[in-house]
Amino acid sequence: MRAQPVCVRILVRVQGLKSFVYKMEEFKACNLDYFPENILIDVLSYLSVRELVRAGRVCKRWKRLVKDQRLWRFVDLTSWKGVTSRILWLLLRQYLGCGLRCLRLRGLLLSARGGTFLSESWLKALSTKCPRLRKLYLLHADLRSLPSCQLLPQSLQVLELRGCELPREFFNQTPTPPAPSQERAEATSSVGAQQHRRDQKGKGPGSPTGIGIERLVLNNVPSFTDQHLQSLTSWERLCRLELRDTFRVTANGLRSCAAKEGVCGVEGLSRLKFLEIGITGRQGYQLQMASLGLGAGWLGLEELSLGGKEVGPGLLCASRLKDLKCLCLWACTLSEMQIVRSCRMLRGLRRLEFLDVIFQPRQCPPVVEGEGDGSGGEEQGREEAAGEDNTNEEDKMLDMNDPIPSLRRSLAVLLPSCSLVFTNCSVQVNAE
Repeated sequence: MRAQPVCVRILVRVQGLKSFVYKMEEFKACNLDYFPENILIDVLSYLSVRELVRAGRVCKRWKRLVKDQRLWRFVDLTSWKGVTSRILWLLLRQYLGCGLRCLRLRGLLLSARGGTFLSESWLKALSTKCPRLRKLYLLHADLRSLPSCQLLPQSLQVLELRGCELPREFFNQTPTPPAPSQERAEATSSVGAQQHRRDQKGKGPGSPTGIGIERLVLNNVPSFTDQHLQSLTSWERLCRLELRDTFRVTANGLRSCAAKEGVCGVEGLSRLKFLEIGITGRQGYQLQMASLGLGAGWLGLEELSLGGKEVGPGLLCASRLKDLKCLCLWACTLSEMQIVRSCRMLRGLRRLEFLDVIFQPRQCPPVVEGEGDGSGGEEQGREEAAGEDNTNEEDKMLDMNDPIPSLRRSLAVLLPSCSLVFTNCSVQVNAE
């Protein structure tokens, strides 16, 4: 794209003369052809996907620059509401490639058009053409047409679903049986049989038939039930599980999936290190109090995050988590006594975080009638004599009613090696 020379008239006023002198000066504007391609790619990186596709139609050079894989590492299509399967195929064939790391898609679940959004053929093509895809985020996607999540790219490490619909057996992991000829050949020789047993024993999460997802985030997925949760126990690499507004998960479902000692070793979600449970969404749903399932023990669980209506039941069972090192409480209302009682048994806790928490004021001890009658006049006289100190006394009373300083002191005695973090917290004020 070449820019034409531009003529600019510069008005110069010469002091001391009666007339004005006009001077014409010509200069050439800067041409984009003079910029290195690295700088142009940095400029193009600020464009959205839709704008990138349009920029590729300017000229051949821009078309070549737009296809650079540095521009397609993090692709966000959630703001593009008109994305259909046809557009997905176009992006995959012309732009997406080995540079793709994170992909965010918006489905047609809330669209009036509806229709199939993700197909098996497109997911297989995505796995082949984008072997380095690590994170997949799906918003309002109807996944009921997919039989299993094993159709997703095997390179995925993070899967986040928000407002999606799932089939019953979506998280089931079914191993692919070996070919009959290969199995017969391995059975004929003792060396082949031993190698086959070693392969089956050492077949880890990185194998082609296994699910390699390490972090699973479910946000407002009404169709997620205890059956789906039980299917996650077959995932060998899952170490982070975040359940937000999953109203159908019950305490019994969490107990059945808890990591505990069994006949063949540790059973359940044995590799889970981080668990988040939070209910902050819609009204009218029956509260399942799923966090009561934490009372099963959960061996190896090091980080726990509780939010909303699950904080109270979860704190009752948190004392049974022997390996817990980090506890985060968010979007709830708590009292100092409730926190101290729950953290009394968590001697191994190293970090306690409060996020968007409303603390209830401390309850002052009741005043017994008749104790202050004799000295009432003297106190009133001292208050009248020291009227200028009323502000300081009010500040002291606010400090006494503020639970955060006293909470710090109480937890410093119980958990001396634990660090406290308060983010966007407040103290509830009673209107009296």
